[in-house]
Amino acid sequence: MKLGEGVEAAIHCAATLASVEGNSTMPGAALAEAFGLSPSYLLKHLNMLSAARILESVPGPAGGYRLARPAERITLLDIVLAVEGREPAFRCGEIRQRGPVKLDASAYVKPCGINAAMLKAERAYRAALAETKLSDIVATYAAEGDPRSLAASCAFVERHQRPQKSS
Repeated sequence: MKLGEGVEAAIHCAATLASVEGNSTMPGAALAEAFGLSPSYLLKHLNMLSAARILESVPGPAGGYRLARPAERITLLDIVLAVEGREPAFRCGEIRQRGPVKLDASAYVKPCGINAAMLKAERAYRAALAETKLSDIVATYAAEGDPRSLAASCAFVERHQRPQKSS
């Protein structure tokens, strides 16, 4: 199964935003800079995450993005579905019913075995993503990441986060 680059970017951005303090935000341009991505490309994915209520977009000159809910309540499946959509990766086109060997429709009463196997694999894949929380990813990185990478990431967040006034 191949996921788009946007999924990787979305997970990295959400993990980065899990590190901002309180109700602070981070501009989309800073997130794009952090991962060497085009701001316009990343904005599309940040908007998808906002529409799915994974991120909150805060308007204004001091605005930016922040998690819409705690990292413990965001799964990798939430992020993948926000970016890739809810459709299964495999879509059976019933090609067994085409070509010179096709039979009458009555020969195809039972579901396609290939489709059944692919959907079973998709359910397992989605279940594994649903079990993995964003907070798990962040905690593993904090515990096992290279100290230089951790220090650079923390410094980047510190430089670019924008504190918000309490409402």
